[in-house]
Amino acid sequence: MKYDYDLFVIGAGSGGVRAARIASLAGAKVAIAEEYRIGGTCVIRGCVPKKLLVFGADYQQLLADAPGYGWTVQSSFSWPTLRDRVQEEVTRLSGIYLSNLAKAGVTAFEERAELVDAHRVKLKKSGSELTAERILVATGGAPYLPDGLPGVELGITSNEAFHLPELPRRALIVGGGYIALEFANIFAGLGSETRILHRGDQMLRGFDQDIRAHVHVETERAGIQLKMKATVTKLEKSSGGITATLSTGETLDADVVLFAIGRHPNTAGLGLERVGVKLDSEGAVIVDAFSQSSVEHIYAIGDVTNRTNLTPVAIRDGHAFADTVYNKRPTPVDHATVASAVFGRPPVGTVGLCEADARRSRKSVDIYRTSFRPMRTVFAGNETRTLMKLVVDGETDKVLGVHIAGDDAAEMIQLAAIAVKAGVSRSRISACARAGLQPARARRTSSPSADQRRSDSLREQSGDLWQVQMAA
Repeated sequence: MKYDYDLFVIGAGSGGVRAARIASLAGAKVAIAEEYRIGGTCVIRGCVPKKLLVFGADYQQLLADAPGYGWTVQSSFSWPTLRDRVQEEVTRLSGIYLSNLAKAGVTAFEERAELVDAHRVKLKKSGSELTAERILVATGGAPYLPDGLPGVELGITSNEAFHLPELPRRALIVGGGYIALEFANIFAGLGSETRILHRGDQMLRGFDQDIRAHVHVETERAGIQLKMKATVTKLEKSSGGITATLSTGETLDADVVLFAIGRHPNTAGLGLERVGVKLDSEGAVIVDAFSQSSVEHIYAIGDVTNRTNLTPVAIRDGHAFADTVYNKRPTPVDHATVASAVFGRPPVGTVGLCEADARRSRKSVDIYRTSFRPMRTVFAGNETRTLMKLVVDGETDKVLGVHIAGDDAAEMIQLAAIAVKAGVSRSRISACARAGLQPARARRTSSPSADQRRSDSLREQSGDLWQVQMAA
């Protein structure tokens, strides 16, 4: 059978664009469709605009620290200026993505595409039907509002937060994950009275427990109010903005209520079930190590598979797919030991096993941990503390995990990830660090309590964590 295209990609985010370009450069005839804007979540309504807003919010602390260094600063902030400049950058990057697709010979359709059968898609706006030998689903994920909540239409998700007409005086963030923390950082840093409401007793479920506890303390130190073990039961419009009724019976007033309660795979209405593609209970496409679905000629990559939902991973998924199918180099993607970052207050970087998971899977585990005030902030009178932690196999000395909460954690964790992925030993890292730094005095803590189920010793050492510390 002759097809219109060798490959049709549904979704022009980072992963879909990479797959389309590499496949086209390998000689395939490729088309791609995107229903909103070329660039996907990361470029349009995720990583890029969010990080730019984080940069903007960071200036609050820099300005607060400036007098300690002799600067006298008078400042004011304009939300419309930052908001519009961020959107200008988003538009610029989207144009670059579209241009790169054209340069690679990929045909781009800026409209929604849905599956008709295993080799045919329909473009919803034009009504055209096109055939392809293979179809790649790269539609990513999306935030959502809670079902059945009275007044839920008064709330927003992260998608809408980038386009607010004005900066809210009071912001209520519902959720305890990385998106909740990041937008709390943004709003608080830009001047909003900010509160996080979370059903759990601590934020960042799934992260190392020491990191979670540290983030809790430092988030409150940054002026963000935390309300734990509570949920929203109702939202109502009021003269003061929006009134949220809580499961505790209390009420909170806010100008913006942002729900950051998770994301779901973008598979609804694509026609996947109709053609036999198996989905999991969350609606994610089930794929093998080479991103192939249960239907032979249909593949899926990135967040829509709900494996490791990070932009660099989606890009790697897309490249590996194209190499496997069109460059004849079978390339499975290793989703283990991937570094990730949370741009909260403080920023968090983490890679590898947390302490609890390590203790469940290893006979012996050693912990190297330090908490300190960085020199730059100590000098400015800033009380913010940094936490660094190594999780080490007690038998092999191999570093199993690295967890950092503090300034520049997102950058540092990328280097630490190389060591963890390569299986470098803790002693080797220490030897390299000592070659350039004079380590601070180390001390061994008391043995952990029995109720914590720690049979190993807990070590707290500063010098082995690559940081010159102040004694404060």
